[in-house]
Amino acid sequence: MPRPKTPRNVTAARKLRANMSLPELLLWRELRAQTRVKFRRQHPIGEYVLDFYCASARLCVEIDGIAHDMGDRPERDQLRDTWLTAQNIEVIRIPARDVLRSPANIAEALVRHCEQ
Repeated sequence: MPRPKTPRNVTAARKLRANMSLPELLLWRELRAQTRVKFRRQHPIGEYVLDFYCASARLCVEIDGIAHDMGDRPERDQLRDTWLTAQNIEVIRIPARDVLRSPANIAEALVRHCEQ
């Protein structure tokens, strides 16, 4: 029996989970270690894959490296944020350099935000 077709963004999410950037890995380690709020990594939603998602708070966390400042990326990010906001999902963008400096502090701030 043939397997059902996997949506393209689910396949992309699986690949992204296997190839997370260093800032994403560091933040994921911190988010996974805490037990107060559940986060998902590389979560597919609509046509997008979110870096991190907290379903209970309807919060998307995006880790932005330097590539997000180049080419058409800022416009694409704005379209994505607008679509997510229309779905009642709050978007927080965090520079990758901030995560590299202190992943534990970033994770704690995100957990507190979700608990509010």
